[in-house]
Order: sequence, then C-alpha cells, then structure tokens
Amino acid sequence: MQSFNSRLADRLATLRQDRGWSLDQLAQASGISRASLSRLEKGEVSPTAESLGQLCAAYALPMSRLMMQVEDSHAPLIAAADQQIWRDPTTGFERRQVSPPAPTLAGEVIAGYLPPEQTITYDSPSRPGLEHHLILQQGALQLTLSGTTHALQAGDCLRYHLTGSSQFSSGPQGACYILVLI
Repeated sequence: MQSFNSRLADRLATLRQDRGWSLDQLAQASGISRASLSRLEKGEVSPTAESLGQLCAAYALPMSRLMMQVEDSHAPLIAAADQQIWRDPTTGFERRQVSPPAPTLAGEVIAGYLPPEQTITYDSPSRPGLEHHLILQQGALQLTLSGTTHALQAGDCLRYHLTGSSQFSSGPQGACYILVLI
C-alpha cells in the first residue's frame, strides 16, 4: 500500500498534468521553483504548509479537498487513530483531518498545532470566500487576515470568510486549534 506522502506526490503530479501545465507554467502560477515542484511530484521532499497553500491557490483547490483526494476512503465514523496527520517538515506544524471533506457533506473539521514561535504565511486562499470558524484551544495565536491582525487566547473563536492572504503566528507556548470549514 502506498504511503500518504507518496499518494500526495502522485496527486500533485496528476493535478498539473490534468491541466496540461508544464512545470514551468506551474512554477509561474504558484511562485514555487520548477526544481522544487519536480522534487515534490517525485516524492523526494515533503511539501511545507506554505508550498501546499501556494499550489492549492494555483489550482483554486481548498487544501482540505486536496487532502481528501489523497485519502483512501470516507467513513461516517473517523476514529482518532484513523485521522490523517500531515506534518510540515520546516515549521513542525501538524494538521489533523478530524472530519475530512466528503462529497455529500458541506463542512469539515481540522485540528492544528503550530509549535512555539512559528509562523506560516499563505499569500492567497486556495478558494476565496470559504467560511472558517477557528477555535483556539490552547496557547496564543495571532492570525492576520488581509492585513488585519487578531490576537486569540484559549477559548476564543474567530469567524471569517477567507478572501486574501493569511498568516498564523504562535506564541511561546505554541497554539492548538480547531478549524471548521464550511
């Protein structure tokens, strides 16, 4: 059975090929170098959260939908042990698909952990206008949306439609949060 990272690499290659894009065209659309794209598609390196964000923006595909396309199946009950976890090799960011997208359901739930004093920046949303509800469970998080910064403490909920750039910055204790996408 192929690993999640291998399936992700294959899916990234298929997305580009389905659009008839060369690596150079995708590099221009995503802002990622041709060499890096080639290594990602071959599974030689794992993508970072930022590079996945750039690719999803180029494809106008929410990251959660990309992850759904890579997963094996979608059962009604997703046991904790079966929830896919993806780790950013650069920042240590962890993204757990608590309730992955499904063709007949509108919402999904993601659990995120950003280690202490880390920042992840997305230049543009993968799908502009997607509704987000972010609930900070532990730590502190500064979330900047299109230039406006929101300081969240444990228990706070930030509701928004993602339309522009975003930046997640954790405090000295890191940040654990739940993100509901509708």
